[in-house]
Amino acid sequence: MAITRKWQAAHARLLNRVHARLAARAKPANGFVSQPEPRTIGYFARGRQMMAGNLMFAGHLVEADGRIPWQIDAPDAAFAEELQGFAWLDDLAAVGDAKARGLAQDWLWGWIDAYGHGRGPGWTPELAGRRVIRWVHHALFLLRGQDADKARKYYQALAAQTQFLAKRGGSAAPGLARIEAMTGLLYAGLSLEGMETHIDPARQALGRECARQVDEAGGIPTRNPEELLEVFTLLTWAQAALEEAGHDPDPDHLSAIRRIAPTLRTLRHADGGLARFHGGGKGLDGRLDQALAASGIKKRQPDGLAMGFARLSAGRTSVIVDAAKPPSGLASSNAHASTLGFELTSGRRQVIVNCGSGSGFGEDWRRAGRATLSHSTLCLQGYSSARLANPRWDGTANREYLEDAPTHVPVQMNAGAQAHRFEGGQDGYARHQGLTHARSLELSLDGRSLSGEDYLVALDDAGKKRFDKAMDRAKLGGIAYEIRFHLHPEVDVAVDMGGTAASLALRSGEIWVLRFDGAVEMALMPSVYLEKGRLRPRATQQIVLSGRAMQYATRVRWSLAKAQDTAIAVRDFARDEVDVNV
Repeated sequence: MAITRKWQAAHARLLNRVHARLAARAKPANGFVSQPEPRTIGYFARGRQMMAGNLMFAGHLVEADGRIPWQIDAPDAAFAEELQGFAWLDDLAAVGDAKARGLAQDWLWGWIDAYGHGRGPGWTPELAGRRVIRWVHHALFLLRGQDADKARKYYQALAAQTQFLAKRGGSAAPGLARIEAMTGLLYAGLSLEGMETHIDPARQALGRECARQVDEAGGIPTRNPEELLEVFTLLTWAQAALEEAGHDPDPDHLSAIRRIAPTLRTLRHADGGLARFHGGGKGLDGRLDQALAASGIKKRQPDGLAMGFARLSAGRTSVIVDAAKPPSGLASSNAHASTLGFELTSGRRQVIVNCGSGSGFGEDWRRAGRATLSHSTLCLQGYSSARLANPRWDGTANREYLEDAPTHVPVQMNAGAQAHRFEGGQDGYARHQGLTHARSLELSLDGRSLSGEDYLVALDDAGKKRFDKAMDRAKLGGIAYEIRFHLHPEVDVAVDMGGTAASLALRSGEIWVLRFDGAVEMALMPSVYLEKGRLRPRATQQIVLSGRAMQYATRVRWSLAKAQDTAIAVRDFARDEVDVNV
């Protein structure tokens, strides 16, 4: 199977090269028929950083020293991909002055000179689609003050990429990559003179991909909330571009938007950011607001369950739990062993978090971020609830998929007179230690208190036999477990009352107190917060409740509540100063 995938990948790369060279001979477009409004959101600070000669992509900081990016040796493939996708145009456009425009123009025509002839790493369907979208969005910004010769090169390069997408867009990996490629082709067809024949094939292809990848509940196979947002954003852009040009989107396209919007609203924390699970981050600032506003859909999943996540919310406090089996097969290449892990946000402040995706900090951090120990849940004997399989070829690279994962994750949610309650279980440890992990969470209606219980229980005779064998291996010393609460870096924590409570101070002025009841010990340990767009992981701390399972049933109760003297409403004026260099 691995040999077959490698052969298919090599064949796909060959076809990409062939069609890229052929596409470079395409007849230039004469100009724009219409131009969609720029909908991409950039970062002013990143734009200024690039103008200062500091190029930060995929976790690497490179000093340009007067060179354009195409003259710099990329530290790795991820760095090259971010450059080739041209999403950085959004950041330079956010600055928007003459110097930023000049830099963007130099980089763009430098790319045309270096790669416009159909050569180089950027000729893949998803990167070409991403690039075309940005070139069309920012056409006025890029073409202002340029002579006829440069405009001709620009239109020639756009026509070549359009022709390439027409031939190879359908070969992109299913899901986000293919939707990105088809959206780029659609933009080109709607915008450029002479490219109108590509509109209908791209429109239909988008509809087919939506029907395949977006399930009835508005989720995608990877269960990555940030990836779902990117899919949703592209679909809303494509819908707006079609309708502005007088075309009707495919019915499956519109249906996918209607299904995804309530799911994204359910996966959104009180601070407006997405839950950080299965390789996803909070999402770009403003991207979620913009996409949801563009959709015009204000519903949320009525039962609080979305794409396998459960949401409890009250009084500006939100709790989101991973309440389903992890992704499997090809969809699990970025998935985490996070079943029953949770995050808690109070107002604008993240309190309990998962470590996040370490993919931007190298392979070691990527693997570490996927482990159960990196999530706010129970971990048994240091093992993850799902294992990373031996690397397998997925068509582009060797990937570690999840295996030996939970197969049964029952969930129940209730809205009572006093609190919102979640109950769930997972059998990821049952095959080895014979124990099932069950967790209940109860959020008070005022959002000031979260009560939790974690259970370890051998449910049947087979489980009891495995537990007995595990006890024998431990020489009857018990099976060690740890319940972890990873904290956001801006939370100040201190252990109080002789180690029986921990105080969590937020920058808003709120104080939360963690208490526990059970045969466990509390300790503070180092942790990390893996945040996209930074050069290195951020140091933080975690609260760990550790104990040993000695019987067929073990229970630990804990609570996380606002201190009594914390005001009901807090005016949170503290500013978050973003420094992407740390």
